[in-house]
This record gives sequence, C-alpha cells and structure tokens, in this order.
Amino acid sequence: MSKGESRSTAEIRSTIPENARLNGSSRRAFLKDSVVTGAAVTAGAAILSKGMPSFAEERSGSLSKGDAAILRFVAAAEIIESDIWLQYNELAGVQDGEVEKLASQLIPGYPSAITGGNTAYTNAILQLDGDMNQYISDNTEDELSHEVFLNAYLASKGADTISLDAFRTLPSSQATGSNKTFGRITNLTKLTVHTDFWTRYRSSRGNPDLGNSFPNAIPTLAVGHHTAIPRTDADAGDSAFIQAVGFTAGFHFPWIEQGGSSLYPMLAQRARDVEVLRVLLSIGGTEICHFQTWQDKAGNFVPVANVVDPVTGVSVTFPDLNSPPLGGEEFQTNLIMPEPTVFLSRALPPCSIIRPTETTGAAMGAVKAFTHDGLFIGQSKAFMQLLQDLASDADAATRNGH
Repeated sequence: MSKGESRSTAEIRSTIPENARLNGSSRRAFLKDSVVTGAAVTAGAAILSKGMPSFAEERSGSLSKGDAAILRFVAAAEIIESDIWLQYNELAGVQDGEVEKLASQLIPGYPSAITGGNTAYTNAILQLDGDMNQYISDNTEDELSHEVFLNAYLASKGADTISLDAFRTLPSSQATGSNKTFGRITNLTKLTVHTDFWTRYRSSRGNPDLGNSFPNAIPTLAVGHHTAIPRTDADAGDSAFIQAVGFTAGFHFPWIEQGGSSLYPMLAQRARDVEVLRVLLSIGGTEICHFQTWQDKAGNFVPVANVVDPVTGVSVTFPDLNSPPLGGEEFQTNLIMPEPTVFLSRALPPCSIIRPTETTGAAMGAVKAFTHDGLFIGQSKAFMQLLQDLASDADAATRNGH
C-alpha cells in the first residue's frame, strides 16, 4: 500500500474495542492492569511462575482456539520486530516524523518527535545502498501496521489480544539519535548474528527441512556479542568501528526478516479458518519482500578484517564473499532470488522456495532463534515464560481446530 493509500493509525485503532486494545485486555489477563517498576514486573511474574495449561484462559471468540493462538503469537512476534526496527529507525531511518507519529499512537509513552538520527551511523548504513534510510523507515512502518492489524482482527472476532508494553524495560542506546530514556523490549548491542541464511538460500543441494545445515557467511558475527547500533557517541566517533557496526546491522536486517519469511507459511499450515489463512499468507508475503531487499543490500559491504570493539574486545571480519570458501556462481553477492533446491523429497526436481517451511515446532523455533540472537539479553523470566507459552499454544494448533 502506498503512503497515500494507508489508513490513519487512529482509524485502525478505533476498530479495537476499548477493553481489548494493545494496553488493555491481554493474554491470560497477565498484562491487563500490570505494573512495571524499574525492571521488575510485579503481579504478572507471580502468576506466570505457577504455570498455566495451554489454551486455559484466553478468549478465542468466534475463532478456533488454535487460530486465535496462532494470531496472538505472530502479533507478539510483530511487536518484537517493531521494537527492533524502531531502534534502527531512530538512528538511521528517514527523519520525516511519519514513523514517530505512528509509533506514538500505538505505544504508550513513545515520543512523537523525530530524534534527528545519528549521522555517522546513518552514513555507515548508506554504504550498503543510498536508499537504506528509506527502506528502514518503510520496514518499521510495515511491522507497526502488522501488530496493530493482528490485534484489531483478534478483537473484531471477540478474541483476546496481546501486549508486551510491560516488558519495555531494557536500556536504550545513549548515542545521539536514540530516544535515550525510552525502554526497549529487545537488545541490539549484544547480538550473536547467524548468517547461515546467506548460504542456505544460495544452496542448490540443501534444505533445512530435509536435515541440512549451512555455514555462516560471516563466521565472526556468530561468535561473541556484537553491537548493531552505536551504544554511545564514542562508538560513532571511531570511523572504522562505526562502519563495522553498520555492516553488522546490514546482516542483522535480513536475519530478522528471513525468520518471518518462514514463520508465516509454517503456521499457515495449522490455520483452520480460510480467512485466518488469508491473513497469514498476506502478511507473510511482505516479510518475504523485506528479506529479499535486505539480503540484496547486505551483499554491498566492503570487505574489512579484524575490527575490534573498543568496549568488549570482540572482533569482526567481513570477508570477500565472492572468493573461497564461498564464491562461484551460486554464492556471488548480487544474487537476490532463492536458488532452486530440494523440496519435500530428494526424489523431486529442484524448486525455488522459501526455506524452511516445516510446520512442526515453528513458533518455538522462532522464540529460540530470537533468544540465541541475543535479542532478549536482560529480559525478565516472566517475559521469556510468556513468550514460550504463546509459542507452545501456537504450535499446538491443528487444522481440525483441536
């Protein structure tokens, strides 16, 4: 949808009943009336620690319990994604106020004013493509629209919605361009970024659904904790380091979106209602668009060796991916289409596909991937329990509605 065609945020939010909005009725009544003081979640943590059976207390309304659980989980995933992208947008997105206005209407306390961005970091990101700041803002807007639509749809069916506002407790970047005092759900300064998506989508012989694994394109990003945003202005003042931070973000962008590219078709196989299937396939398609864009831009980095983080001492090397051990026709950096590979059975001919799409354990797999990436370093046990519970319910959904 173009900018001119998009509905206003207020119009979208007006479709959600007052008792079922993002900061109102929530999963298992946990987040309803919850109070956050500093980093401590009060009543909710005590409730969650007792453990609750799957599907026990949510209202599914006219939806099957499984369909409602699937939609609540992907709504939570979209809230997590929008939290990630808002941090990137503040520092390196287009500073025109559009995303800020949208976010301020959806997220309690989010500032509506632009931050002005971070010039050094933005310039580092722009090395990958001259339109990167616009793409960041568009991606952020998309994720915000997904989370509010999914909650509005759940509410329209009389089902409980989901909010993660009580968990906006992690510290923000203190660099120029960040909303420094606004709490976050995710951490972008201690990431362990797996770049096996790069080799997986360029492989003509392997598919994770058939048991194959793939090497990381940037092995050093998968070791230790790396920051994908400037933590302070000192980071932005080191030209070599801030460029490495920009390249780290460049590979983290497609890492985020390749997860959504698989998650939606994985869970769509469990949907009972045709309209719910339509919702999942329609939103999932935009996640695929995001991934294709970001994995294309990541390939524009300039090789650089052994850049050391002045704070943590961890180093990163961005090797020439057009040379061994990669390189060759299948691994050239300007490829943006999935290479045809094995699908369903090795007895069938190769096919260009999203991979993986095996539905078993799809939601819990997404939670594990987020966790292994380091996004939740510093989050509360209550948050992790809630997320795992949402995933368990989504994975328990079946097409027959049980």
